[in-house]
Amino acid sequence: MSLTMNRRQRAEVVIPQTWLSRMRDQATKAGGRMSPVAETARDLASHRIEDARVWAAPKLDQAAQSVEEQIAPIVSAFLAELARRIDVGSTRKPRRRWPVVALLGGVAIGAVGVAMYRNNAQRWTETMRESIRHTGSDASKWVGDKAGEAGEKADKAADEISGKMP
Repeated sequence: MSLTMNRRQRAEVVIPQTWLSRMRDQATKAGGRMSPVAETARDLASHRIEDARVWAAPKLDQAAQSVEEQIAPIVSAFLAELARRIDVGSTRKPRRRWPVVALLGGVAIGAVGVAMYRNNAQRWTETMRESIRHTGSDASKWVGDKAGEAGEKADKAADEISGKMP
């Protein structure tokens, strides 16, 4: 049926009382006019879908064969290699001793360093105690001498100041 074909129908004139009835009447008339267009669109869409299916079926079959022949062997080999690598029974655990040796060596060097530090600190404190014992009398003598010199300077300055005052 053509989209431009007009049908002659007998026109009925009904005067609606409300806007709702007017709209209902207009929708009914538009539906009658659009029905052939919708049927044509449905038929055209079904033909297009059928054409697409006819075109897509061989393409999908070709893609399936390509995956089966080219991609599947690669994926299969990858998965088999991965399974071999993670299998517990087939490989033994490689021993890595150098990290343990490095860790133990570092701990030993640190222990020696701490012992040497403590020994040096103890020697230093003993040396300081002895030097204070020996120089303690010298220090008090030196402080006494300086105090005497300061006293003499103060007396001299006081005499000069008192001589200048009337």
